[in-house]
Amino acid sequence: MADSIMFHEGNRRLQDQFDSRRISDRLEQFTRKEFTPDDRAFIESAPYFFIATADADGRPDCSFKGGMPGFVAVTGPSELVFPDYDGNGMFKSLGNILINNDVGLLFIAMHGRPRRLRVNGTATVSREDPLLARTVGAQLIVRVTARVIFPNCPRYIPDMQLVDPSIYAPRSGCDPVWTGGRRGVMRYMLLDLKVVLLCCSATRHWDAG
Repeated sequence: MADSIMFHEGNRRLQDQFDSRRISDRLEQFTRKEFTPDDRAFIESAPYFFIATADADGRPDCSFKGGMPGFVAVTGPSELVFPDYDGNGMFKSLGNILINNDVGLLFIAMHGRPRRLRVNGTATVSREDPLLARTVGAQLIVRVTARVIFPNCPRYIPDMQLVDPSIYAPRSGCDPVWTGGRRGVMRYMLLDLKVVLLCCSATRHWDAG
């Protein structure tokens, strides 16, 4: 809708049904197009975030991205950058970006002070980005230009404990732990499948008993 960078007709319809248009308009006043110093500190301390993408037909996909704190960097007033590391090779998120560059990012802290920050914008994927050679473990670089940045209510965030980053997260000065490549991914997937089958077998045995 022309009066909002956040809400369309569907949002407004439900806001009117639940009498939340006024508070929604108030919350929209906290949106911005440029990162604040606090935004930058939060983003660059994050060991993970979630990214939503969609294909050319609008079919959505959501993915977890993780790394060492600092693997996402704010590189401009409205720009952030993150690396793509070796994974399962499906390229669900990045493949979607190549044909539909609209993205939604969710940075969330579920340990310590609960917090959420959302970044909606457009993204590019590159094998030629100058950051690629300087980023340990990166095979591609993704740049996101923010259209809207806004905090989200942390009310329902559970209180959890962050123990350690993944041992597979690339880091400077350390040899990569992950050496299995795509075959390694398949081994882990098969291991997960065995665990599921064992659980199902145990459940059937328990029910039969």
